[in-house]
Amino acid sequence: MTGTTQRRIARPDARTLITRVLDPGSWRSWDAPVVDRAAPGSEYAQDLAEARAKSGYDEAVITGEGTLGGRRVAIVACEFSFLAGSIGVAAAERLVAAIERATAERLPLIASTASGGTRMQEGALAFAQMVKITAAVAAHREAGLPYLVYLRHPTTGGVFASWGSLGHVTAAEPGALIGFLGPRVFQALYGFPFPEGVQVAENLFTHGLLDAVVSAEDAREVAIRALEVLCAPRTGLERGPEPEEAEVAVPAWEAITRSRNEHRPGVRELLKLAARDVTPLNGTGAGENDPGLLLALARFGEAPAVVLGQDRRSRRTGMGIGPAGLRVARRGMRLAAELGLPLVTVIDTAGAALSRAAEEGGLAGEIARCLADLVMLDTPTVCLMLGEGAGGAALALLPADRVVCAQHAWLSPLPPEGASAILYRTVDRAPEIAEAQGVRAVDLKRDGIVDRIIPERPDAAEEPEAFCRRVARVLEYEIIGLLDTPAAERRAARIARYRSLGS
Repeated sequence: MTGTTQRRIARPDARTLITRVLDPGSWRSWDAPVVDRAAPGSEYAQDLAEARAKSGYDEAVITGEGTLGGRRVAIVACEFSFLAGSIGVAAAERLVAAIERATAERLPLIASTASGGTRMQEGALAFAQMVKITAAVAAHREAGLPYLVYLRHPTTGGVFASWGSLGHVTAAEPGALIGFLGPRVFQALYGFPFPEGVQVAENLFTHGLLDAVVSAEDAREVAIRALEVLCAPRTGLERGPEPEEAEVAVPAWEAITRSRNEHRPGVRELLKLAARDVTPLNGTGAGENDPGLLLALARFGEAPAVVLGQDRRSRRTGMGIGPAGLRVARRGMRLAAELGLPLVTVIDTAGAALSRAAEEGGLAGEIARCLADLVMLDTPTVCLMLGEGAGGAALALLPADRVVCAQHAWLSPLPPEGASAILYRTVDRAPEIAEAQGVRAVDLKRDGIVDRIIPERPDAAEEPEAFCRRVARVLEYEIIGLLDTPAAERRAARIARYRSLGS
């Protein structure tokens, strides 16, 4: 989509956006009159006066609070019609005061950008304001408070390179121009146009830089769902009775065969059939994505969680989890840690990617970093072994406070065919190898790797909805139990658990 086409689209200004997003009649401004830095009678003073008269705004940002789905939130929003939404000292002061107030009052913060970046009339001092805005956002996040960002057309320059790129969840307006260097500046500097279609919201989504591309009306629903998880209660939750465990074990090779059934429910079906308030997240936020690794916010019953799971559908393409997928997983771990949310990891993989790109992309190192991050995480962690569990890709998501395993799920250093090839130079002895390696759920529980086995009656592929609801009930039970345990005690027990394996 070209810039000319983009400008023809009717887009909401800041006040209209706020009206569409917040509950009706709930908006209350926090803005005090601005103090101009322009010398009286100067050209800049005239620019400001004309901008106020033309736009109906007193500055390029407005701030305040309202309710969103009944929840009190703070909002800061740019207005592009005021000097291209540029940020100078007065706008920065207004932004920082609002962010600091939101932090002090422990409010979720929603930011919406529409800006060309730094206000050129104020030069280097305006440019440096991005540091203090970023510091205020960082302090808000460090306080464990949600920060949601909605990027509007256009968002470029220092605004995109600071507070526009720090959201826990980031969405953008359809067709919006979003980029570091504005295309007009690029052409003026280099003498030819910037490649078309690069600095467009949909392209950024494809490359894992955005979580969603949605209209203002849909952004309201996305924000409500996300905050239902991000702000969910963590104490006083009713745990309920202990779930039933599986009692019957099938031979290892039969379990492996069942786990590979193309009709077996995976993490997507689990979220669709048995979770609520699901908000899919997308990519690393740093320019990478891997369709084989799903990241989402969700609730299982009353228990909130960041969910990161291996998507069994990627098996059909023959592509295993690569370094980018593990970096997506680590984004989920950081999100859980920063907001104090429980983390659910879902293992369902035939193995990691085997390719030159995976090796050169640092696959082994990413597995190691996933292991290190998970073992040391302060937040509650539950690992769900849902199906196949082959190799390092499975191991990367294993370390957790509690590990629950579907009755026919399994864990092995390699697919049994690979182990058979190593030991006997043929894949024909895979069933024998699987039995000898102790890969089944019952074997893993015996060895202290698994804590609970979830029944399949008789096979998850034959009862997908009932099975997924059973899994969700187990996850809710385990998460609530962990939330009642102090973080230091929880982490010490986790480290001791893995230290004692095999002893």
